[in-house]
Amino acid sequence: MDYSKKSKEELIALCKEQGIKGYSGKKKEDILLLLPSIAPQNTLTLSPDTAPQNTLTLSPATTGQEPASNRLSMIDLFAGTGAFSLAFEGTNNVNVVFGNDMVEPSKKAYDENFGHKLTLKNLHEVTNEEIPRHDILTGGFPCQPFSIAGYQEGFKDERSNVFWKILSIIDHHQPKCVILENVKNLVSHDDNKTFATIKQNLEARGYHICHKVLNTAEITGIPQHRERIYIVCIKSKAVFDKFSLDFPRIEKKSVAEFLEPSVPAKYYYTAASSTWGLVSAGVTKKNTIYQYRRVYVRENKSNECPTLTANMGGGGHNVPLILDDKGIRKLTPRECFNLQGFPTSYKLPPLSDSSLYKLAGNAVSVPVVKLIANRLIPLLQEEH
Repeated sequence: MDYSKKSKEELIALCKEQGIKGYSGKKKEDILLLLPSIAPQNTLTLSPDTAPQNTLTLSPATTGQEPASNRLSMIDLFAGTGAFSLAFEGTNNVNVVFGNDMVEPSKKAYDENFGHKLTLKNLHEVTNEEIPRHDILTGGFPCQPFSIAGYQEGFKDERSNVFWKILSIIDHHQPKCVILENVKNLVSHDDNKTFATIKQNLEARGYHICHKVLNTAEITGIPQHRERIYIVCIKSKAVFDKFSLDFPRIEKKSVAEFLEPSVPAKYYYTAASSTWGLVSAGVTKKNTIYQYRRVYVRENKSNECPTLTANMGGGGHNVPLILDDKGIRKLTPRECFNLQGFPTSYKLPPLSDSSLYKLAGNAVSVPVVKLIANRLIPLLQEEH
């Protein structure tokens, strides 16, 4: 139905009739965005036998309407490799309607693995109207401004300003739930002022906040030490009261389970390598991951991989090394994706190793998000 010719008052009346919320205080053009995906109530569905002549009988595919469903809709901001999309779509009760990132390799990886295409654009340049209506907003927003590995500029850093853009999207679309991920240092940054600002702004918008630092190695069985804060913001107090981020610790799997059986020669160190003396003296045990730290090699004694970082492929520190039957080598990009919990069916696009390492290091751990999604979605559906 074309609502564009109706007055604002008529549109508000339609919203009330159809039980649509969120129109209060909005302009006419914004109210119009609430109506197209909702079929008018009290409309008769005519069978071919009772339909008047010359009346078309339209299927959902031709009306542009989604068939009735209890599925929730979701947007994935700063989507990267699509860990949030992968985990939530894996519940079979969520449709991801929008994904966004501003890095070209992310689009190549995302588009290779999902039916919908990632919008390659700086989020600041995406208007709120371009973003479809959604029930859930997720985002692993840039962590560098808060990371102990960076200069910890926080809200002074231009990259951190995307938080205010997230709030703008929330104000416009009023999602039922917002899930944000960042480095654990976000909690303590600037004497806790940064996190307090984030929490206060979300609570002022009616959200109940549940947050916790979760370690991939402790709760998923994947042997990667990766501590990240997850902030789950829920509008419904009833849903919030039933939800928690407390997950049981489980036994870690062996590092060997995540390694490839055959690895190309280019990943191996040789006597011709400039760091051969340092590496060959330091890497001595199999099934153990070592870190090359520019001037020394450190053994990880916890039987796990240290935190994968975005600079693994650029010659920086934290390069994970192992010793196998053929020699000393770097972890491959696929092995890094394995240690982030991506399934073997996840396709790696034809990108440079440095790009793939960066994508893996910036990714969210898929199984951690799965734990959250599997607990949260049934609760949200109860009120959907």
